[in-house]
Order: sequence, then structure tokens, then C-alpha cells
Amino acid sequence: MWDQLLQHFQTLEQRPLERMAILVGGLLLFWIIEGAIPLLPMHYRKNKLRHAGVNFFFTVIHLIIHTGLAVLIVLLSDWCLKQGFGLVYWFNANVIVTILIGVLALDFSSWLVHLVMHKVPVLWRFHLIHHSDTNVDVTTGLRHHPGDSLLRGIFFIFFIFISGAPMYSVMIYQTLVVIATAFTHANISLPKKLDTALSYILISPNMHKVHHHWKQPYTDTNYGAVFSIWDRLLGTFGKLDTKEIKYGLDRYYPAEKDEDVISLLKHPFQKRNT
Repeated sequence: MWDQLLQHFQTLEQRPLERMAILVGGLLLFWIIEGAIPLLPMHYRKNKLRHAGVNFFFTVIHLIIHTGLAVLIVLLSDWCLKQGFGLVYWFNANVIVTILIGVLALDFSSWLVHLVMHKVPVLWRFHLIHHSDTNVDVTTGLRHHPGDSLLRGIFFIFFIFISGAPMYSVMIYQTLVVIATAFTHANISLPKKLDTALSYILISPNMHKVHHHWKQPYTDTNYGAVFSIWDRLLGTFGKLDTKEIKYGLDRYYPAEKDEDVISLLKHPFQKRNT
């Protein structure tokens, strides 16, 4: 059973339809849940479907870029195996430890690239497209400018190189992060005690909503993707009552154009004073 499970994830990259089903299934699940127990009232420009259409446009581009990078990921993971290069081989890790090293290393890469995009002005120009959404819901999760998506892929590949993560570890993390992204962005209201308890280990919905608050310093907190340990250990954890949360940006990008696809694509390349 264990061997079959590892083999399933080892070859999951070769089954794009199954991976797409996980993504779409997660989106649909939390789409339904956020309709039943919404956290905040949404004020869409036109309606929820129009808003979703804009975000799905960026989601498709994100998936195309990462599908292209998948070739490099497979080749690199195989190279690490053949050369015995990376943390999992240097520590002669067993399967369980190998999964842990791979998952934690890749989750740290998600935290680190997120931090870097907030701190480096030229990279923030691309990442702010994600933050420009004034109605954060389950569809916001993969709303990334192509430049943002490419940088995430580069960091991901680098940390596969460092960790030596085999493909089963990579795909376990990829599955976790797809589900976590839908969960943390979904406009769902969990019992406060449950959300708080989850946030000690995982990124909870309320924890990530703080990151989408329109003003700093809240925007510059809670960078994690799956696990909250990086924010808690490295001093970027932040709290804010959900009643005070307002989405979007107080500067950098006009709120009224948060569903203008052409403007969103062009914005990182335009000169501005802020």
C-alpha cells in the first residue's frame, strides 16, 4: 500500500488531467463552502462569475508556465537521484524523512520567494497584481502575473536542487499547496478557535486574510503557503481582527481597475511615482 502510494505521487507529474482535477475539485469545493459560510461580504464589480473569469485567466497562464517548468523539475530531480546530490542523499534519509525534507524545503521556498517579492521593488511590481484583488475569494489564489509565476518557478527549482527532493516528495508538496491555496484564499468563516488552532501549524484562512489587508505593515506579514512555522520562527507573523480587514492596495494600483486584465498585465512595466 505504501509503495503504491509513493509510486502514485512519483508519476503524478505524468498525469496532467488528474492534477487538473485536484485543482478544479479544490476550487469547486471551497467555492461551495464560501457560499454557505462567507467570512466577509463581497462587492464584485459586476458579479462573482466575472470576477472569477479574470482570476482564471491568470490561473491558466500560471499553469502553462509551471507545466513548461515541469520538464526541468523532472530532469533536475532525476539528476539529483543519479548524482546523490541534495540534503535527502547527504543525510541518507529514509522515505519518511525524505518526504519531510522535500515538503519543508519547498514550502520554505514558497515563503522565501514571497518575502523577496514584497521586499524588492521591481519584483513587487509583478506580485502586487495578486494583492490588487479587492474581493479575495477562492479564485484569487492563483491570480499571479506571469512574471510572478516565473519567479516562483525559479525558486522552486532551486530548492529542489538544494534538497534533492525526489518526484514523489515534489508532487506531495504540489498537491498540498494546491489545496492550501484554495483553502487560505476562500472567503470562509471558520470558528475562531478552530482557525487559531490551525494557525499554529498551517496557514489558516484568517491568517492569510491579514496578508491581503490593503495597508502595510499587515501586507508584509504571513507569507507562508502551507505551514505557518516560517512566519512564526522568522518574525513575519501578524494578527488582525477579520472585522478590520479591507482588501486591495492603498497605493500602487487603482482599485477600480482590479478586474481590468490588460491593465493588470501592463502595470509592472509602466513608470510611476510610487
